[in-house]
Amino acid sequence: MTIYFWLGFLFLVFLLLALDLGVFHKKDKVIPAKEALLWTGFWIFLALLFNVFIYFAYEYHWLGIGLHVGHDMGGKEAALKYFTGYVVEKSLSLDNIFVIAMIFSYFSVPDKYQHRVLFWGILGALIMRGIMIYAGAALIDRFDWMIYVFGGLLIFTAIKMLLSKNEEIHPDDNPLVKLARKLYPVTGTYKGHHFFTKLNGKRAITPLFLVLLVIESTDVIFAVDSIPAIFAITTDPYIVFTSNVFAILGLRSLYFALAAMITKFRYLKISIVIVLIYVGIKMLISEMYHIPTLISLGVIILILGLGITASLRKLN
Repeated sequence: MTIYFWLGFLFLVFLLLALDLGVFHKKDKVIPAKEALLWTGFWIFLALLFNVFIYFAYEYHWLGIGLHVGHDMGGKEAALKYFTGYVVEKSLSLDNIFVIAMIFSYFSVPDKYQHRVLFWGILGALIMRGIMIYAGAALIDRFDWMIYVFGGLLIFTAIKMLLSKNEEIHPDDNPLVKLARKLYPVTGTYKGHHFFTKLNGKRAITPLFLVLLVIESTDVIFAVDSIPAIFAITTDPYIVFTSNVFAILGLRSLYFALAAMITKFRYLKISIVIVLIYVGIKMLISEMYHIPTLISLGVIILILGLGITASLRKLN
C-alpha cells in the first residue's frame, strides 16, 4: 500500500519542477544571487515541511509505512533519519557546485541558459538516482556484507578527494560526448536554449546538449559517493529517496547563490572528506556498534560548521 506514498511524492516533485520551469523560469534570464538565495530558502523550507509529513506518516504508520524495515520505526526516529540524510546529501552536493562551475566555464555557457541546463540535468539525476537507490536497497537487503562495501567505497572516495589537488574537466574525453559527436553533427555556436536544431537540413545537436551530457555523467559519479553515504543513516528506501531528492532539488538555486564564492570556502572540501570518512567508518562498524542517528547528525553538523567557520575566518 505504500505505493501511494511513492506515487504521491513523484507527483509532488514533477509538479514543483513543472511550476519551476513552466511558470517561474519560463523565460531565459540570469539568476541574481539574491533571488537564488530566496529560492534556496524555499527549497529548504519544503524539505523541512516534508519532514513533518514523515514524522506523522511513520508515527501512525499510514498505509503500513515504516513496518517493512525490520521493526516499528516511529515518527521521531524516521524524521531524525530523514533530516540527517538530507544534511549529508546537501553537504555532499556542495562538491557538485565546483564541478558544475568548471563545466559551464569550459563550454562558455551564457549565464541566462544555465538554469535550463541544470533543470534538465536535475530531472535526469532524479531518475538515475531513483534507479541506483532501488538497486542499493535491494543489494543491502539481500547481501548483508554490501554495507561494508559501501563503507569502504566512501573511505576510498574521501582519500581520493583529499589527495587530488587541482580538479580538471576534460569533456572531450567523456564517452557520452564522443558518442553524441559520432551520431550527430554539432553546431559551432549556441542556438538559444535549444538542445537540438537543424544543420544543413539535418538534425544536429548544440553545444548546450553536450553540456547536459557532461553534467548528467558527472552526477552519476557523485551519486556513487553520496547514495552509499545515506545508506549509513537508514536503509528505508522511502526516506533515502525523498531526502536525496529534496537535496538535489535545491542544488540549482544553491549553485547560483554560491557559484561566485564557493571557491573561497577553502576548508569546505576538507570537511566533506571528513564527513565521508566518518560515515564510511560508521558503516564498517555497524554490526559491532550502532552509532545513534542523533549523535551522527551532531557530528556531521559540527564538522561542516567548523569547515565553514574556518573558511570565513580565513577570508577576514
